[in-house]
Formats: sequence, structure tokens, C-alpha cells
Amino acid sequence: MVRQKVVIKNPTGLHLRPAGILCKEAMQFKSLITFSFRDSTANAKSVLSVLGACVKCGDEIEFVCEGEDEEEALKTLVTAVESGLGE
Repeated sequence: MVRQKVVIKNPTGLHLRPAGILCKEAMQFKSLITFSFRDSTANAKSVLSVLGACVKCGDEIEFVCEGEDEEEALKTLVTAVESGLGE
């Protein structure tokens, strides 16, 4: 299992479009991919789960990846978030 914290840079947080991009990136991998925010854990492969976390700009989330391609999955997701998820 690998984990890393990252700060959301999108001005509007994880609304539908960036949440969809995040899920699309996560679904490329076989690993279980979740993220923790405040007291909840969200499935990064589920748009509804990501939206339900209500992550805003400047919030810090912690990705947790567990599985055969966990290292690559974590690197890809952190890079996607740091690049603004298409915004």
C-alpha cells in the first residue's frame, strides 16, 4: 500500500468535470484507489463517491493505492491533481 497527500488546486474544487477526469485516470489501474478527506474515505473510481466528498479548492486529500500497480497509480493521480485535472 502506498499513500500521498496532495492539495486540490482547481478553483471550483472537485466538481463534475474534474471528478470525471480523476475517475477516468483511476479506472486505468487494477489497484484499489481511495482518498481520505476529513473524516471520510471516497472511492476514486466512482464519480458519485468523489462528488460526495465535497472537496473544495485548497483542501488536502490523501490518496491510498493498494494492488499490483499501486506505485504507478499513485504517481499518475498525484500528477493529474497537481496539473489541475483539465482546468
